[in-house]
Amino acid sequence: MGRKNDAVLVSEETHNPQLNSEKKNKKKNKNKDKHQNEPSSPKRKHHGQNDTESIKTKKIKHHNSNDNVDDETEVVNETSDETVTERVVVVTGKNADDSKYAAFKTFAEAGLPEKVLECCKGFEKPSPIQSRAWPFLLDGRDLIGIAATGSGKTLAFGIPAIMHIMKKGKNKAARGRNPLCLMLSPTRELAQQISDVMCDAGRSCVVESVCLYGGTSKGPQISALKSGVDIVIGTPGRIQDLIEMGVLSLKEASFVVLDEADRMLDMGFEQVVRSILGQTSSVRQMVMFSATWPSEVHQLAQEFMDPNPVKVVVGSEDLAANHDVMQIVEVLDERARDKRLVALLEKYHKSQRNRVLVFVLYKLEASRVENMLQKGGWKAVSIHGDKAQHARTKALSLFKEGTCPLMVATDVAARGLDIPDVEVVINYSFPLTTEDYVHRIGRTGRAGKKGVAHTFFTQQNKGLAGELVNVLREAGQIVPEALTKFGTHVKKKESKLYGAHFKEIAADAPKSKKITFNSDDED
Repeated sequence: MGRKNDAVLVSEETHNPQLNSEKKNKKKNKNKDKHQNEPSSPKRKHHGQNDTESIKTKKIKHHNSNDNVDDETEVVNETSDETVTERVVVVTGKNADDSKYAAFKTFAEAGLPEKVLECCKGFEKPSPIQSRAWPFLLDGRDLIGIAATGSGKTLAFGIPAIMHIMKKGKNKAARGRNPLCLMLSPTRELAQQISDVMCDAGRSCVVESVCLYGGTSKGPQISALKSGVDIVIGTPGRIQDLIEMGVLSLKEASFVVLDEADRMLDMGFEQVVRSILGQTSSVRQMVMFSATWPSEVHQLAQEFMDPNPVKVVVGSEDLAANHDVMQIVEVLDERARDKRLVALLEKYHKSQRNRVLVFVLYKLEASRVENMLQKGGWKAVSIHGDKAQHARTKALSLFKEGTCPLMVATDVAARGLDIPDVEVVINYSFPLTTEDYVHRIGRTGRAGKKGVAHTFFTQQNKGLAGELVNVLREAGQIVPEALTKFGTHVKKKESKLYGAHFKEIAADAPKSKKITFNSDDED
């Protein structure tokens, strides 16, 4: 009860380099006197927590009624040529404000061996989640990260995992089927994506990993395990199968990662995940990453993590979309969607070379829309749960490499998947939740680039109109009058992104006016 639980908040702002020189000079003159250190603000303590530290670089005052502090941020209309994106990082936990856990502003500050940093050479500096998570993870602390795809979270836990293995110094051949590190993910595609990043990161350090997932033969996976690996990456079902077959043991797994933990529980993997975690080393370092923080994920963390884990939260408690994405919502009759989709493709995909992602709600709908587009002469592929693994992998590869840059997808591709350089997202069917809408449109506008999300909204979706209006207004987007006619009332709920436990994570953190995940460290 009396445990010290320190909190640190960092807000970083970066400028889009693609500026019109005339506007840039005008902006400089306008803000000439604004680039100063932020004046000290009154601070308050909450339940024994230390004061919250706020660092800003550009300021327009707004008052947050929930905190006795004038928080200063810049909110920019995203339709202008110049964009300022803000990332807020909140860190809480025992001794979180200790100087030894100061954020790494450069890769050099991390003090990592050159061979470990080989995989970071394409990046100017650590992403916010890496900058804040690495000091704790490299010190052996358990950590909970609340961050979305595109925030650089794979390397945020991947590099500490490699360092953990190198410090152990055990020979993988001697370990046989007993890896030192386990990384669990909810889907095959996300597991493969993590595996790609870890293979690249571990190559120069001779740290080997294997990716285990269903929908494909166990033979090659078993052979890889028998040859000895350092890291096992995979989905809960296949990993449990191989454990039960006696070809995989996790008794020496002392660095354990749950990625997209909320998604895993949503997909019904809770009991399998609990079983797997129970078979790992009793002396382990646990890392849990999640885009949201519902009560089920909180309970899992309480049971399997250290009583004093560090929490690093990228974002705010409010549901918010990437401000680099121009959102266009079109209210129309459901039967008009096919014709309208073709018209939009003639506008957005005229060259048939740029990447366009079309989201639908159901598997059969994905196949129908794909076939409709192909019959119309469009080079389209689809990805959904009913497709065999090899077909999904092939479709994703064709889309990524640009051979077939038009893809129809269900929400299996909305979270976790690494799909770079998507220029346009079209929501043919509105998702079941506004959270899924935010995740879908987050497939574009990454790494500081601009993106477009065009959404069809029908009478059947009217129950989500109020929430969608809030998302549009928060991002400074146009709210169509036809959408407001459905009503704008939203039932009062607990935090959409972080559940009832958000206040425990960031009790003193000022609310952010914006949230943007624009690092491409996972690309």
